[in-house]
Amino acid sequence: MELAMFGGNWTTDKLQRIRKYLVAYTTIMRKQNFKQYMYIDAFAGTGWLTLKQNEQSELQSELPLFAGIVEQDSKTNLEGSARIALQVEPRFTKYIFVEKDKKRFEQLENIKLEFPDRDISLSNSDANMFIRQICQNQNWIEKRERAVLFLDPYGMQVPWDTVAAIAQTQAIDLWYLFPIGVALNRLLKKKGQINESYRQKIDIIIGTNEWYNVFYEERKQLGLFGEELDIVKVANFDSIKQYFVGRLKTIFPGVADHPKLLYNSKNNPLYLLCFASGNRRGSPTAIKIAQDILRRE
Repeated sequence: MELAMFGGNWTTDKLQRIRKYLVAYTTIMRKQNFKQYMYIDAFAGTGWLTLKQNEQSELQSELPLFAGIVEQDSKTNLEGSARIALQVEPRFTKYIFVEKDKKRFEQLENIKLEFPDRDISLSNSDANMFIRQICQNQNWIEKRERAVLFLDPYGMQVPWDTVAAIAQTQAIDLWYLFPIGVALNRLLKKKGQINESYRQKIDIIIGTNEWYNVFYEERKQLGLFGEELDIVKVANFDSIKQYFVGRLKTIFPGVADHPKLLYNSKNNPLYLLCFASGNRRGSPTAIKIAQDILRRE
């Protein structure tokens, strides 16, 4: 069996926090009068995790400068987010798992045999296209349907348009593993000289080009010919984190103010575990639960 490759204590950390939220969510939802409350995993993989070798190669193919960023911290096989969600009690009424890679998807199909009493739907398709279709092609509020959606991309695969489509349902709670360190911060050159293709990638993932004037400043420097204007990077992980939280707040009624920064064993920030709630009425409770989980050490 070829396992999806991940690595490090940050992986188990994110999964433990997601599991805790799923338990709290289904405990509340089973007492409510909803037709369905689903769990949607947009990058489901094979259902299992081991070393992050596979994902490292994908990042390298996406952008050469990602080479060597994600280390192999652990050789322990782990249950992935899909399997963890299926084991949560109380149960969800439906599970939707999306995986684009054909080989991984073929292995993922075995999950139906392991959990024959669960209502599981599998899709061998592009995660962004699938999410936009499922978000836009039905009226979630009228149908009294709700969901928790987990976005765990390998890099910068999730454009802002996908996140906005999730928010527009007004019915989905989103957990998003945002690639703050493994991707975004590495593109932010200290002198602000970012090539156009990289700038466009950042525009797409954040949903605006206004980030540049937030992350960079013009400063006067003393040069050989007197004072010169220089563009310098002023953003750090904390300010990038707060900026992205602010972006989420422009489209979601509820956003956790303190997302969890996940580090590898060398103490390098990799991902930002973010939470946003799409339903205005339910978001205060959802945010309170999620923020408590995010703050735990």
